[in-house]
Amino acid sequence: MLIGELSRRTGVRTHQLRYYESQGLLQPHRGRHSGYREYTDEAVLTVHQIRRLLEAGLSTDDIAYLLPCVTGPAPEMAPCQEIVDTLRARLATLDDRLNTLASSRESLAAYISTTEQRLAQPA
Repeated sequence: MLIGELSRRTGVRTHQLRYYESQGLLQPHRGRHSGYREYTDEAVLTVHQIRRLLEAGLSTDDIAYLLPCVTGPAPEMAPCQEIVDTLRARLATLDDRLNTLASSRESLAAYISTTEQRLAQPA
């Protein structure tokens, strides 16, 4: 199938599919006569897996590393300590970002509260 058909079947825009290809996540074949990207039916599953992994907060580098060990549409990972280590490292990064955001939110809320209190005071 051509890239337009893959896009229709997955709901993923063609420029995103080209990006996945540039990141090594998709490997289309080039048509012998046309030179167009040609994808197998298996690419539909691969795109769904990529999308789910991106939704989990994984980077395309993480996905490129994990994708050979991924099966099914859920997707599921092969039981392997290296995969667990990679996923735990990504989770730790997300936890750090969440903690930083929570701290920033608290600071911002305090600024708002203090400023509102000062606005309410008579001049």
